[in-house]
Amino acid sequence: MQRWRGLEDIPHDWGRSVVTIGSYDGVHRGHQLIIRHAVDRARALGVPAVVVTFDPHPSEVVRPGSHPPLLAPHHRRAELMAELGVDAVLVLPFTSEFSKLSPADFVVKVLVDKLHAKAVVEGPNFRFGHKAAGTVQFLAEQGKVYDFEVEVVDLYVTGEAGGGRPFSSTLTRRLVAEGQVEGAAEILGRPHRVEGVVVRGAQRGRDLGFPTANVETLPHTAIPADGVYAGWLHAQGEAMPAAISVGTNPQFDGTERTVEAYAIDRVGLDLYGLHVAVDFLAFVRGQAKFDTLDDLLAQMGRDVERCKELVAAAEQDKDA
Repeated sequence: MQRWRGLEDIPHDWGRSVVTIGSYDGVHRGHQLIIRHAVDRARALGVPAVVVTFDPHPSEVVRPGSHPPLLAPHHRRAELMAELGVDAVLVLPFTSEFSKLSPADFVVKVLVDKLHAKAVVEGPNFRFGHKAAGTVQFLAEQGKVYDFEVEVVDLYVTGEAGGGRPFSSTLTRRLVAEGQVEGAAEILGRPHRVEGVVVRGAQRGRDLGFPTANVETLPHTAIPADGVYAGWLHAQGEAMPAAISVGTNPQFDGTERTVEAYAIDRVGLDLYGLHVAVDFLAFVRGQAKFDTLDDLLAQMGRDVERCKELVAAAEQDKDA
């Protein structure tokens, strides 16, 4: 899959393509419907499928300080899109100047002049251009002028997560923030993931017999509520069952919020300086301060056993 940053990265000899545009944060199951439809349409027309997205999130430019927590960084979104069959991802730097581009100018500069769109696939509430003035109806009118089709896909999937509300990035962020990672996984179609570089912490986990990877998360990451979770630590191409702690470590009067993952039953792991990923499978318990260190250690032992059970059950279900 090709990855372009900015219109200037698009090959000069790029031909016709099927395009879909959006932030697609999380590439959740609703997003997947649109992207798969775009890929299917592209295959039927014999042209590549292209996803156009933005960095930073448009809200940060339009309303500084309002950047939402991100469910997936751009490289992760690109990986997920590649799995869906996308041929190219175009990340447009979203600047103040770009935000002033009218819907009509966006169509010409991006869809017509650069991507030579043969078809554009979007959800029913897609908006674009200055002050989000462009609609799918306007896009369809422009398609008649510039020779591209517009297809609207209903992206609204519902389930148990969020009490039956339509699946969305906003709902997923809320569930993650509340620690409801199982509900978030239902929407995403996979566990919520947090990524970052392993840095040196206070090394208390090592002293207590539970050495953890202290993950310095990427900016604007959507981090689950404080507590203990079962999941996986991905490092060096391996997915290791893990007990994950999110919080400030109140037992030792900590103030800095951290994400730490203990790779269960693994000895001698040296992950310092490596980029790792942590997948959140299930919430185990909330953050707590114990009367004694022995009480903490006993609880940590129970947490690890519970995490082992949950991960083993999930892996068994996956293999079934």
